[in-house]
Amino acid sequence: MSGSSLVCGIKMSDLELINNPEVEVINRTVAFVKDELKEAEGGHDWWHIERVWKLSKHIARSEKGDIFIIELGALLHDIADSKFHGGDEEIGPRKAREFLHSLDVDQSVITHVVQIICNISFKGGKVNQTFRSSELDVVQDADRLDAIGAVGIARTFNYGGHKNREIYNPDIKPDLLMTKEQYKNSRAPTVNHFYEKLLLLKDRMNTETARNMAENRHQFMEEFLFEFFDEWHGIK
Repeated sequence: MSGSSLVCGIKMSDLELINNPEVEVINRTVAFVKDELKEAEGGHDWWHIERVWKLSKHIARSEKGDIFIIELGALLHDIADSKFHGGDEEIGPRKAREFLHSLDVDQSVITHVVQIICNISFKGGKVNQTFRSSELDVVQDADRLDAIGAVGIARTFNYGGHKNREIYNPDIKPDLLMTKEQYKNSRAPTVNHFYEKLLLLKDRMNTETARNMAENRHQFMEEFLFEFFDEWHGIK
């Protein structure tokens, strides 16, 4: 049947979209995440999820991967970030798994989404990632893009304030060789985070699309830091 055929005034292509069970799963996942994160810290709230979701779909247009898994991974990647749950790295994957099971999502999809959640985070300079997939590459790039640039700067200082950290302390130097546990438990000033993570992300993008997008965001952070230190030292 032609895509221009009509049923009760609705294009068949639109009708097929409306009846697509994957679309219903995505819509219910959006509602679930919005409700779960309605009280979240401003850098890890629904708006962060929405930006990563949009970025993931943008990157996926030029890269390989199952878009259903990519969208679910993006929507659920921070459903229960361990740093807001006493360092528990199991609660996020568990919540996602239980929710997707409740929607009768295929087990292979659930397993893949859970692997994305388990492996998406940056865990310090010395930690190597063990699981790889095209879908993880896309979602991870989207999450990393949201950690840099203007939005990344805003999120970084928002979280630093949330944790009552110093903005900057010249006596505390950045540590690029932290173990996973050291990285998780760090109380370093917020500016150190730029050197310990954010400025490293440009060269850790997985996809060509994200690498291109990261260039401007990275440059913006460098310019911000130049200005910050000039002002800190009273040069400007």
